[in-house]
Amino acid sequence: MERYEKYKDSGIEWVGEIPESWDVKKIKHRCYVKGRVGWKGLKSSEFLTDGFSYLVTGTDFKNDTVDWDNCYHIDEERYNEDPYIQLQNEDLLITKDGTIGKLAVVTNLDKPACLNSGIFVVRSTKDDFSTRFLLWVLKSSTFTDFNGLTAYGSTIQHLYQNVFVEFAFAFPPVKTQISIANYLQKKTTEIDHIITNKQKLIALYEEEKQAIINQAVTKGLDPNVRLKDSGVEWLGEIPEHWEVKRFNFIFSFSRGLPITKENLKDEGIPCISYGEIHSKFCFEVNPENDYLKCVDNDYLITSEKSLLKRGDFVFADTSEDIPGSGNFTYLNSDTPVFAGYHTIIAVPEVEFTTRFVAYFFDSTQYRNQIRSSVTGTKVYSITQSILKNTNVILPPIQEQKLIVEYIDKEFSRLDSIISKFNKQIDLLQEYRTTLISEVVTGKIKVIA
Repeated sequence: MERYEKYKDSGIEWVGEIPESWDVKKIKHRCYVKGRVGWKGLKSSEFLTDGFSYLVTGTDFKNDTVDWDNCYHIDEERYNEDPYIQLQNEDLLITKDGTIGKLAVVTNLDKPACLNSGIFVVRSTKDDFSTRFLLWVLKSSTFTDFNGLTAYGSTIQHLYQNVFVEFAFAFPPVKTQISIANYLQKKTTEIDHIITNKQKLIALYEEEKQAIINQAVTKGLDPNVRLKDSGVEWLGEIPEHWEVKRFNFIFSFSRGLPITKENLKDEGIPCISYGEIHSKFCFEVNPENDYLKCVDNDYLITSEKSLLKRGDFVFADTSEDIPGSGNFTYLNSDTPVFAGYHTIIAVPEVEFTTRFVAYFFDSTQYRNQIRSSVTGTKVYSITQSILKNTNVILPPIQEQKLIVEYIDKEFSRLDSIISKFNKQIDLLQEYRTTLISEVVTGKIKVIA
């Protein structure tokens, strides 16, 4: 890509050289920055669905602008209490509390609007400055590296105004600023479109994996097999030589250790918690390959029933959503592992192929049994009673093994495709990040 003719040292380590015609300015020298200070918080009754003024919060940011349709409103008296944060078109907003660094440019303002707490408004005070240009600067690694502040949209506690206004950036002529903003809007939209399409393809392959499980563990591999009524409404017909067993006829139960995160250490006996079942090891866990925190060896004496053996299953007993209800893992190792807090241990009492049953537990048919029984609103509880009353399908052992081999082979094929797409997405995201940083610091020339 084309570069500018001449460069000079910006004097800023993380910016490096900039075009000779550009200047380095601090935000406070080009912008008005204001957050809501000393304002009495709103009562719940003051959040209106319609009213004199929009009330903008960080949750109203969408695609770098404000989603006016979902904003709360406040009355005129409240709006007039703080004129410094009454909004204008082209104002740049940045969140400063909680999830900091979320950005939006005010556009299409059709009536008064103001800020709730937790947001700075950044407004141009010079004719030679564009807030749309600053939007892209704040998305770049130039801002990320500023005193190690934060990546765009990262979760930390607070961005202080007196620190933010000291941020210095490379400042081209306004015509170039506008050209850069338009160029990056166009290019990143193109990149994001490609990424979205690849993510949709990945989702289709994930759906194919789920369909493979659902078919194989409930109907088998032989399309000509004779079927029978399973006697279970949600299941329908199954191969006539397969069995349906109640969960509590093939498993016994125990509980994980009644511990907290403070009990976990770097050395001792590996321990898996319900959070790791949801986020990391939702299917199988092997401490020889998977990093697990540990608990003291003393638990081997006091809490033997919480210790897992190869082939034991562990269910998370709570979930934050319905889809996560029934998340589990099984121990695929001879290394002893403890189950941690908020877990239910299911110990096999009959012979079966563990991996087949794991795939069955991952089937939509099995998960729907649990999802229809869990209770809760924000947190959903999975109890031993719920698990006991679910049904498990068991083909003959040899057939279980063949089904596992088939699913593993198909998953290997599909996972290879998904992995390629994920690598392409990573490269695109890396290119997007680099492009923004290179353009806003003048390493790549945009024609005004």
